[in-house]
Amino acid sequence: MSTTQSDRLRGLLEPLVAAKGLDLEEIELSKAGKRRMLRIIVDSDEGVELDACAELSREVSDELDASDVMGEDEYVLEVSSPGADRPLSEHRHYVRATGRLVKFQLAEGGELIARILGVDDEGVDLEVPGVKGRKATARRIAFTDIAKARVEIEFSRKDKKEEEA
Repeated sequence: MSTTQSDRLRGLLEPLVAAKGLDLEEIELSKAGKRRMLRIIVDSDEGVELDACAELSREVSDELDASDVMGEDEYVLEVSSPGADRPLSEHRHYVRATGRLVKFQLAEGGELIARILGVDDEGVDLEVPGVKGRKATARRIAFTDIAKARVEIEFSRKDKKEEEA
């Protein structure tokens, strides 16, 4: 997608998304056979429900139809939330991942899997799980020391509400 088209789409869509209390995470335009696929990824601190995506999709479709930003060619519109294992790239992503297990690729090399306990402007406070019966340890990583980070999917973790009951 050209930079000018991307900028025009972002300028058109950000106010619609913000009006719903959501963050516009990504706009992706790609070819899908003879048609184009416009994928819009939105999120919020509380997550995004399917009904909110459907409602936003209708509004975005109406706005795109009323503008010339997509041109005359056919396209397929998809509005969704990011996947559970999406990369963490913005400060707000780390805040939203608090309490989750994350795999960090470190800038100096190597990787670390740890649970995010807290986030501030400089970095993240982590709990590194103990190995072979050892206790978990605390660690802090500055954002500048993180090359990549992605939430790890946990299938057997108890919900906090279950643990408190």
